[in-house]
Amino acid sequence: MAGGGNFIHRVISYVANELIVNGLSNSAGFQRFAVRTSRKIEDLSKMAQQKRQEIADQVKDVSKNFESFKNQ
Repeated sequence: MAGGGNFIHRVISYVANELIVNGLSNSAGFQRFAVRTSRKIEDLSKMAQQKRQEIADQVKDVSKNFESFKNQ
């Protein structure tokens, strides 16, 4: 009996998943949301890369300044 219930649960889950996926993929509103979200993530990723580079440059400058101070 438990095996049959598990099978029915999987079938219902599969059908619900298909309906949800198809419904969202055909929704213009969801597609706009997905595109906006993707662009925001790309923008945030670019900003993070720029900040990492800025920090790396600052650390390099501080290191150079420290070395020149230490050698005086």
